[in-house]
Amino acid sequence: MGSPKRKTIQSHTITIVPRYAETDKAGVVHHSVHPVWFEMGRTELLRANGLAYKDLEQAGVFFVVAELHVIYRRPAQYDEKLHLETTCSTVTAGKVEHSYKLTRCSDGAILAEGSSILACVNAEGKIRRIPKGLPF
Repeated sequence: MGSPKRKTIQSHTITIVPRYAETDKAGVVHHSVHPVWFEMGRTELLRANGLAYKDLEQAGVFFVVAELHVIYRRPAQYDEKLHLETTCSTVTAGKVEHSYKLTRCSDGAILAEGSSILACVNAEGKIRRIPKGLPF
C-alpha cells in the first residue's frame, strides 16, 4: 500500500440531499440515516486524502465501528440541501475518532452532531496497529 498523494486533510465537507426513501410520511429524515451519512463523510475524507477503503482492505487493514454517538438537534427534511462536515479528531495506535456536524445550507442551522470511534483490525477481525503513513 503506497502513501497517498495528498495527506493529513483533517476535515472535509460533503453535500447531501435527502432522498424520499430516507424520510418518513411527513418528509422528515429517519434517525437511522445519520450513521449512513457519517460513513459517507468518513469515506470521502479518506478519499480527499488520496486513499480509498478498498485500498486499505486489499492491504489487510480494516476499520470497524466500535462506538457511535448522534445528537439530533433539528429535523432534516426531504430534498433540502445539507452539508456534512467530517473531522478526524484523534488517532491512536489502534483507533481513529471522527466528529460530524450536519447543517442546513439555507440557514446554517445545525441539525445533528456526532462522533465515532473506529478500531483497526486485520482480516480475521483481531485488533491491530494502524500502519504508519496513513493520512490520519
